[in-house]
This record gives sequence, structure tokens and C-alpha cells, in this order.
Amino acid sequence: MIACRDFRAELTANANDPKLLEHVRACDSCLDYAASFDPDIVFRAIGGGDLVPPGGVDAFVDDVMRQVRVRAAANVVSVPNRWTWRRLSAAAAIAAGVTGAALVYQHDRTIVPAAVLNPRPVAAANLTTKPVVETYESEKATIVEVPTADTGSAQVVMIFDDALPSDL
Repeated sequence: MIACRDFRAELTANANDPKLLEHVRACDSCLDYAASFDPDIVFRAIGGGDLVPPGGVDAFVDDVMRQVRVRAAANVVSVPNRWTWRRLSAAAAIAAGVTGAALVYQHDRTIVPAAVLNPRPVAAANLTTKPVVETYESEKATIVEVPTADTGSAQVVMIFDDALPSDL
């Protein structure tokens, strides 16, 4: 067996020298070095290029093809799982719907208090969401009034001014 220093000096890409491969099989530090240099050296160091399977290559190929046919037939014959996640989720949705409908039906049959049947009137709320501008004076602003045909209705005024906030 060669020394680690000699191994590292003689190592090249795709090295097939038997003494280098023998050293790689025996020395872990050189194996790490060689794998970082040439990752395929691990497979070459395993060896076995001269091995023949029992019965020959043709018998090995026949065995492999027989297993492929058996597994393909097993996949065709196998019964798929009847309860997939889609079916289970659909069943859960139907069960939830039936349960909810039963609860609503039972709730509708309960006695309703008189306060719910005769509610008190609610005062009208102010529904204005934006501020109302009653007077506006600016030298840079453009004020446009839209005339209305009816004098009793509200007048529409548009104000164009860069100094105004955007939500006004």
C-alpha cells in the first residue's frame, strides 16, 4: 500500500490505478480528499467490474423484467382507497350543513320574547362620512359650482386645490 503523501501526489481525475483505488478503500482521510477532488472515485474504488451475477447477465435481466411485469400487474389489480381526502371533506361539509340546518330549525321553533317582536324605534343617525365645506377661500384653488335646475336641492361644489388633504 502507498503512503498518503504519494497517493495525493499521484491522484488525477478518473484515476483507475489499482494501487490508488486500494489506498482509497483503506484510508478514510484520503477517501475524503479524493471525493472532494473526484466524486466518482468512490464508485470506482468499490470495484466489481469483473463480477457476473449468478446465472449470467441474461438471467439477471430476465429476473428484473419479470419483477417489472409483476409490479405493473399488481398496480392494475389493486383497489384504490375508497375514502380519499376529497370524499372525507365532502362528507364533513354535508354533516356540518345538516347539523347547522337542524340547529336553525330548532332555534326558529323557540318562543320569541315580546321585546324582539315589537322593537323600539331607532333615532336617525348622521350618515355623512366626509366633512362638509361651508366656506372656502384660497387664491390658488379652483372652485366649480354645478348649477341645479331645482333651487330647493343641494348644490354641488367641486374644489381643486393641492393644499387640501386627499380625503376631503
